[in-house]
Amino acid sequence: MISIPHKTKQSLVLLIKLLIVGAAFYFIYDQLANSGALDWEKFLILFNKNQSVTGIIFIMLLSVLNHFLEILKWQNLISFLYKISKVEATKQVLAALTAGLFTPNGIGEYAGKAMFFDKSATKKVLFLNLICNGIQMILTVIFGVFGLLYFNAKFNVITTRTVALLFGITFLFLLLFFFLKKFIIKGYSIEKLLHKINEIPKYIHRKNIVLAICRYLLFSHQYYFLFLAFDVDLPYITLMAAITSIYLVASSLPTFQFLDFAIKGSVAIYFFGILGINEWIIVFISTLMWFLNVFLPVIMGSYYVLIYKSPLTLRMEEIKN
Repeated sequence: MISIPHKTKQSLVLLIKLLIVGAAFYFIYDQLANSGALDWEKFLILFNKNQSVTGIIFIMLLSVLNHFLEILKWQNLISFLYKISKVEATKQVLAALTAGLFTPNGIGEYAGKAMFFDKSATKKVLFLNLICNGIQMILTVIFGVFGLLYFNAKFNVITTRTVALLFGITFLFLLLFFFLKKFIIKGYSIEKLLHKINEIPKYIHRKNIVLAICRYLLFSHQYYFLFLAFDVDLPYITLMAAITSIYLVASSLPTFQFLDFAIKGSVAIYFFGILGINEWIIVFISTLMWFLNVFLPVIMGSYYVLIYKSPLTLRMEEIKN
């Protein structure tokens, strides 16, 4: 096996860090500066008309809480392997978000978190991150299905026959899941996956579920409060049904984090368009959600990427000291 000198490794790590941060900033700039869907003049007019110091602080606070809950989720799950502080969990979550910005469906986030741990723990760290993201996806589906059913019952977006077909497909999938759980592919099976999940203490799972529910309710209501800030006067249940439906549909589409506001924005235009909401308001709110929950955390995450040191480098520094 070819041995790479330590200084060469350090240079490669620095290059990778600069590429990640550079690409992150480029993608953000490109989307904000060159998106044809955005008219910044209209955005500023609407923003100045509806701005409120208390309202801005409240919306910003929701974003902070959103990511704080994600940090607590990760700290809780990784405690199965390592005890880490909230500061360390913050560093890992934000750096991973930056690393996943320009990868399909945020896959880079998995590698972003794994890089903070020894290679021997990589598979376990990846698995725990899968659990962390998986529960959020399950909740998105559960809330989204109920929201979509309510929205469809009220506005008849899709026919009853299509709804029955979707439920039939879901039921068939569950049957396949049950009968094929012992089916092994390259040493892996659903049964083995469930066994691995059960190895994690129940109190960790319970805390993970509670934090995930709180986080879902928080970011979906942030969307709701932004509509209230732009004078959208619709019944609470109707607006929340549309929001949960948007998250369900948008999360099922393959995308990149830096394109998140464009994907959610286009889906939002369809659902909120049915409710008669102005298209500009929909685009602006989708952009604000992306700015608060992706752009700002990526800025902070970029710092953690730049100061990142591998576990091996840290051990070598400890030995020298």
